[in-house]
Amino acid sequence: MFEIACGKSLWRDGAAPGASGAQPVLACDAGRAPLAAPAVPATGGERTAARRRAMPRERLRESGPSALSDLELVALLLGSGLRGHDVFDVAGSLLGHFGSLRAMLDAQREEFEDLRGIGPAKASTLVAVLELARRALAEQLEEKPLIDSPGAVEDYLRLLIGGRGYEVFVCLFLDVRHRLIRTEESTRGSLTRMAVYPREIVRRALMLNAASLIVAHNHPSGAVQPSASDRRLTRVLRETLALVEVQLVDHLIIGTQETFSFAQHGLD
Repeated sequence: MFEIACGKSLWRDGAAPGASGAQPVLACDAGRAPLAAPAVPATGGERTAARRRAMPRERLRESGPSALSDLELVALLLGSGLRGHDVFDVAGSLLGHFGSLRAMLDAQREEFEDLRGIGPAKASTLVAVLELARRALAEQLEEKPLIDSPGAVEDYLRLLIGGRGYEVFVCLFLDVRHRLIRTEESTRGSLTRMAVYPREIVRRALMLNAASLIVAHNHPSGAVQPSASDRRLTRVLRETLALVEVQLVDHLIIGTQETFSFAQHGLD
């Protein structure tokens, strides 16, 4: 066994909506059906809210999604708000709670359901967005040799484990052409410690008929400098895999913003 060590009150009720005015009284002539109720003119606030809701969709169609702010994109995902709180209020509270778009997308489903305005349906939508992004990146990795696209590998791993609040060790098993066969989470630990079993990693490599693999783990602290344990594990893994003719291509340490590659630094 090897251990890796690496050195709200959220939703405020808004003011209740203003009381609406008296409804118009309809007059009927004898023998005639009642006249339809005339449309009640929208107030200035309602017109402003309607324009606000329509603008992101219009700009997305005209200029593409990059023209929208994080708030507007989240509002489009949510689709609707709450009584007395439009969808932009809910989206703003959601981003404010998690502190960043990345933290929000890394959240687990249960973390959304306790928040006002985010029920099971909206929570599922938000979680599905990140999963779709992961799968899209994984598909790209399956189509080309990973050694030719290190940036795509790092993006995929940051999306996969970069925002976790605990350490996770993952293996990317590759075929003879260095294309992705499967990504597996080998183990998970605490904020600072995690047990990794090289024997199990070798066993899975043989079962999947992998010719090589990339391993990675995250540092929840954000710092990506390798520890002595990280270096020792890299050396042991490389030597153990070599006994069964499986190449260790790289060991990556994933932070929230940065990535450290053992292969690029030539470290054991």
